[in-house]
Amino acid sequence: MEFSAYLKQALHRHSAVQPQDIVKHCYQAAFGGAHILENAQRAQTCFEQEYAAVPAEEGEPFEPLSPFAARISLKAWKAKNLPSHWLWRIFSLSAAMEQPGEGAFEEYLASADTIAREQGIIEWESYLHSYRADGLHPVHHSEAYRAAEHPAYRVVSARFLPLLPIFEHIAALPEQEVQVIAIDGRAASGKTSAAQLLTAVLDAGLIQMDDFFLPPALRTEDRLAVAGGNVHHERFAEEVLPKLRSREAFSYRRFDCSRMDMDELRSVKASCFRVVEGSYSHHPALGHYADVRIFFHVESEEQQRRILARNGERMLEMFRSRWIPMEERYFAECRISENADLVIRNDI
Repeated sequence: MEFSAYLKQALHRHSAVQPQDIVKHCYQAAFGGAHILENAQRAQTCFEQEYAAVPAEEGEPFEPLSPFAARISLKAWKAKNLPSHWLWRIFSLSAAMEQPGEGAFEEYLASADTIAREQGIIEWESYLHSYRADGLHPVHHSEAYRAAEHPAYRVVSARFLPLLPIFEHIAALPEQEVQVIAIDGRAASGKTSAAQLLTAVLDAGLIQMDDFFLPPALRTEDRLAVAGGNVHHERFAEEVLPKLRSREAFSYRRFDCSRMDMDELRSVKASCFRVVEGSYSHHPALGHYADVRIFFHVESEEQQRRILARNGERMLEMFRSRWIPMEERYFAECRISENADLVIRNDI
């Protein structure tokens, strides 16, 4: 959606919105919450105090501000019994990401100006004039908005929105020393990006299935005739599976596809979480090693658009003719999405 659609939704949702709150919406959509972290220790203390004080209330945890940013409700997060330190990490990670910035802010203000004039919002013009006179700066919510809405949230990257079901599922797992999350799915469905965000929030150790590309010496007709046979699951079972349930750091050998040979060791940090990411991570030959199996889905048209943007025309043809058909056969014959605990549609 265009930014104007997000702002119109906010105006419809929050009847107490004042001109000041509209500018705040624009500012947060463009700059996120990075300004709050100028004093990180103080910001974290304030977050912890606010989180402890707010009531747990059922409701939608995310309120989108734009295609790039959203507000996470502390009350809804608390009602879902999700760890508060996960939310703090999501906020901190989001603040460190690249933001749309000043150019986008001016575009957002122009959209807001049009909408506010169309809707006859009282004192919009005078507030906007006074805001511009003071230069670019963050603003607080209006007193009217605070009294009516009792806002308690943090601004985060919209990239975290599809991950909420995963966080909920992980938080509901029985307590154990180590929890293992396996992320499989279609090419260009967002598996790698999701795994990177998850490992950052959970402070998890990451294992990548791309490191277990099948060496040329093993790529026989018989091997490739088996669905999912193009992953070196034997080496994964030998070098990774015995160590997954230990909280200690470990390492495994990685295969370098650019050299078609083994490369240096890949280190996996000590943690009570492990994330295994990549196609074939749900391969039946690996057994039921994961506590949560997640499948990422993307429609074919969007998949090809992403591959073209990421890898170029030549590699897109390689994906179309070779890699995607192999993956689809594996998904179908091994019923990968049907056997997953969660299916995440990541088409947007």
